[in-house]
Amino acid sequence: MNLQNEYTAIGIAVRMPRLFMHFCPMLTLVPGPIGNLQDITLRALEVLKNADVILAEDTRTSRVLLDHFGIQKRLLAHHQHNEHQAVAEIIRMLESGQHIALLSDAGTPGVSDPGFLLVRACVQAGIAVSCLPGPTAFVPALVMSGLPCDRFVFEGFLPQKKGRQSRWLALREETRTMVFYESPYRLLKLLQEGIQHLGADRKASISREISKVYEETVRGTLAELLTHFSEKGVKGEIVVIVSGLEPV
Repeated sequence: MNLQNEYTAIGIAVRMPRLFMHFCPMLTLVPGPIGNLQDITLRALEVLKNADVILAEDTRTSRVLLDHFGIQKRLLAHHQHNEHQAVAEIIRMLESGQHIALLSDAGTPGVSDPGFLLVRACVQAGIAVSCLPGPTAFVPALVMSGLPCDRFVFEGFLPQKKGRQSRWLALREETRTMVFYESPYRLLKLLQEGIQHLGADRKASISREISKVYEETVRGTLAELLTHFSEKGVKGEIVVIVSGLEPV
């Protein structure tokens, strides 16, 4: 029998036969397409087809994906508003022998999406966890930015209120390339704050609608990007890449 997958529980690495994966209690994190439905991997489709239950950030969004590929499975909502309450029940389901897949709306679960709390609970309970490689928005945005990507720091969404100012202050001396996620409704605020704390001439890149029909990447200084998007307007999911502080 071909041994393909390795899992670590309670510090012990265990290699499992691929066929056994469909019959053992396990949580598998499945990245969802960030734009084009064809971005999902063949392995992700296999996991979704064989899972006993699929946890979905938004069941309506996930149903579109599953219907497109002819997958009929039980869906349970798992999002930021219920994940604290749902973890204990999901752990009980896993301990009963079920294989559960956690599917994000777009990108990889746990990266600015629900997933961390459940993974932590599984690790504490000694339940196997696997995460499939797949779509995530910041990697193509970082690579397309033209800014150094050998070392970078992922900031995700900055706090909207408490802690936002202190985060910016900490980033003033950051020498690595910085990666932010932002809503189109708050992009101009982010750029204005970036100019205030990092300087108007700091190089940056903004990618939006990655893997969709109207994908776009705009590069320039923070001041130039602020002018551009103030005049043009902003639509779609946004990834902002900002260069780090250059040595004097």
